[in-house]
Amino acid sequence: MKTISTSLVVILIIILAGCSGKRTSKQDIAAEADSVMVPDTGFTGIKQYMSNNLLVKEVTFKNGVRQGLTKTYYVSGELYQTFWYENGLREDTGRYFFKEGQLFRETPYKHDTIDGIQVQYYRGGQLRARIGFSKGKRTPYLEEFSSNGKVFKDYPEIIVNVTDEYNSKGIYRVGLELSDKNTKVDFYRGEFINNRFDTAFLTPVKIINGKARLDLRKTNKPGQNYVGIIASMLTPLGNRNLVYKRIDLPYNDLN
Repeated sequence: MKTISTSLVVILIIILAGCSGKRTSKQDIAAEADSVMVPDTGFTGIKQYMSNNLLVKEVTFKNGVRQGLTKTYYVSGELYQTFWYENGLREDTGRYFFKEGQLFRETPYKHDTIDGIQVQYYRGGQLRARIGFSKGKRTPYLEEFSSNGKVFKDYPEIIVNVTDEYNSKGIYRVGLELSDKNTKVDFYRGEFINNRFDTAFLTPVKIINGKARLDLRKTNKPGQNYVGIIASMLTPLGNRNLVYKRIDLPYNDLN
């Protein structure tokens, strides 16, 4: 009897050991699925940022990512600007305010990039300007208005002066200036790219005392029979007016 009892105990131990031993792969997968937990990805709510005990910014987060309204403030406490975020990127319209509370500017955003028509206002609420942007770059589109609604039209023009020394020195010199010499201007050689003003594809033309000079040299290699010039001039309202001028050339081998 003692021998039989001992055998039964050994068998029970083997069975229990088998039950409590290593799981099958299916059991492991099921157990892992049961134990999966969503990690804490960050703060959800509104955070306030202070500087010298003054509120400077309020940011809305969802799981640690900007989502919703963000506000910034003047150091004196007034609302300065608001942006709307989706998945950490600025979307919709960014708004800027005068210290007195009136809306100054509305800027359209797509995927954190300015894209569309930016609108400016006077303190009294009248339309001040409409400015074109495309994928973060300026376009030539600009409309400016006086406080009584009159459209500004009398912007300076590009004046071109040519000195032809092609036959004697192999140089065709193009002088550039504005009809209003008091207007601040930058000149560039090149074209708008997909209607965008992109200085990465433009060559600045050196300016001295408001005048620029472009020396085109004979190359004996076929080239364009014109040169494109873009003037970026500062308007009385502080915006940039972009004006393009095509200058036809009498020779097709200048560079």
